[in-house]
Amino acid sequence: MLSIEIEKIFELILSKEVIRPLCIIAGSVLVYVVLSKVIRRMFRINLIRTDERKNKTMCTLTVNVFKYFVMLVCILMLLDEFGVDTKTLIASLGVVGVVAGLAMQDTLKDFVSGIFILTDNQYKVGDTVTIDNFMGEVVSLGMKTTKIRAYTGEVKMISNRTITSVVNHSIDYSLALVDFKIGYEHDIQNVSEILVELCEAMTNEIDKLNGPVELWGVTSLSNGVEFKIAAKTIPMEHYAIERKIRAIVKTELENKGIELLYPHRVISNE
Repeated sequence: MLSIEIEKIFELILSKEVIRPLCIIAGSVLVYVVLSKVIRRMFRINLIRTDERKNKTMCTLTVNVFKYFVMLVCILMLLDEFGVDTKTLIASLGVVGVVAGLAMQDTLKDFVSGIFILTDNQYKVGDTVTIDNFMGEVVSLGMKTTKIRAYTGEVKMISNRTITSVVNHSIDYSLALVDFKIGYEHDIQNVSEILVELCEAMTNEIDKLNGPVELWGVTSLSNGVEFKIAAKTIPMEHYAIERKIRAIVKTELENKGIELLYPHRVISNE
């Protein structure tokens, strides 16, 4: 009796009703895996001549579109195997498509907006942007949403259709600005000459600059003589370079006997 039941189970497993759907699913998965690897390799070897971050973004979007296409074809083939008239179904999708289009207007807008964001080079994966007063690194640009991670770790997901303005901090260069004050008793001309020489030295010493370190001169005489030093840096490196410049300026001026002013309060007990 047991052997008869086992034979029936094997007959069921080996029947066309089971084997062919399984083959369709396995074939679809295989096609997706192979072609997705081919797509990623094409972008990795830069057959499409764009920069690395745009390649990564376009690769992710292309693979996602291809995945949904394979899923759709697989579902139609499975329905056909189970006796569903897919030709009639496809023909009727015209009317259903109109209804679905109306119901999925927001999703379609998200998808179209994502395409325009990519083709217009508004931003790419890896760029640092500010959208809706939220600043962070673009970690994903999908068919529906853009994901941005702040430097503190929070991730914000924004619908592509709602993105109307973007501040991209990763294009061209950033600007490092350092302000500091000295007392009125110091000779401005002498201090300026010291700072000019120091800027030339920092230009040769500091990495990730996108131009020379420059002294912009005296910018204020309020509560001391305020100087400003500026330097163009590669995108988003200005914070680190500002810290380096402050440390170098403080050390050099103190070695020259020039004390920087800082906020302090004098308390008298008289």
